[in-house]
Amino acid sequence: MKYTVLFLCISMVLVGCSKGASNAVETLIFHKTHEPKKSGTPFSDAVQVGNLFFLSGQIGMNHTTRKLVAGGIKAETKQTLENIKAVLEHHNMGMNNVVKCTVILADIEDFSAFNEVYKTYFPQKPARTTFAAKGLAVGAKIEIECIAVQ
Repeated sequence: MKYTVLFLCISMVLVGCSKGASNAVETLIFHKTHEPKKSGTPFSDAVQVGNLFFLSGQIGMNHTTRKLVAGGIKAETKQTLENIKAVLEHHNMGMNNVVKCTVILADIEDFSAFNEVYKTYFPQKPARTTFAAKGLAVGAKIEIECIAVQ
C-alpha cells in the first residue's frame, strides 16, 4: 500500500513538473538587444519567461564609446547599474522591478565602495549574491546580472 501511495505521489510530481515546464517553454521570449552595436553578440539582453525577465550581465561600459568608464569601482558600478536601468526601461520596467542580483567583483576588496553606489539604486533591497572572480570581460571591475518581475 505504501509503495502505491509513493508511486502516485511521484507520478503526480512528474506530471506537474512536465506540464509546468511545457508552459514555461511556450512563454519563453529571447529579446534582442536594444543596442545596435551589440546585435552580433551571442546572447540576449533579456530572456522573458512569463512575467520574469532574466537580464544578462552588464559591465561598466559606456555604450557610446564602447569603453569602460574611467574612475574605478564606483564609476564602473554606477555605469553598470545605468546599463541595467536602460535594459529594464526598454522593457517598460524600472529598478524597483528587480528581485535578484548576482554581483561579480574582480576584487573583493572593492565590496564596500561598490555597495555605497549599489544601495542608491535599490532601496527595495532585492535578494543578492556577491562574489569575486578574476578575468571579467574587457578588464571590468564589476559585472551584475539581474532577475526582474514585470
